[in-house]
Amino acid sequence: MASRLNPYLNFSGNAREALEFYRDVFGGELRINTYGEFGTTEPDQMDKVMHGMLETPSGYTLMASDTPPNMTTTIGNTIVCNISGDDAEELRGYWDRLSASGVVSVPLEKQVWGDEFGACVDRYGVEWMINISQPATVS
Repeated sequence: MASRLNPYLNFSGNAREALEFYRDVFGGELRINTYGEFGTTEPDQMDKVMHGMLETPSGYTLMASDTPPNMTTTIGNTIVCNISGDDAEELRGYWDRLSASGVVSVPLEKQVWGDEFGACVDRYGVEWMINISQPATVS
């Protein structure tokens, strides 16, 4: 898969509702993973969206999540630039340059879903997420 850049939207608890609305607007396939699926034990977070992705027939990709309880959602920080793909060298290069003079909030490292992921704010105040897909393993 080639790398792709797409918006990542953050919500205060209504990400599922918003993603379903965008699916009604744009069409396409919607996939949602909850915090509960990835091991949260907080009852009020079990059904919240950890990651949602809408891929439309027109080629748009829109991603979204509910902001975790330890973070706040305020107008102005609800959209993040997300770059994802499987070209680890290319994506690590982007990460190195974007995070070098910025602030890292999540180091680029393997996550519970199996991919490498990192989040940072670049020197201009723009939030970035990098996700490096891992090759599928054959059983």
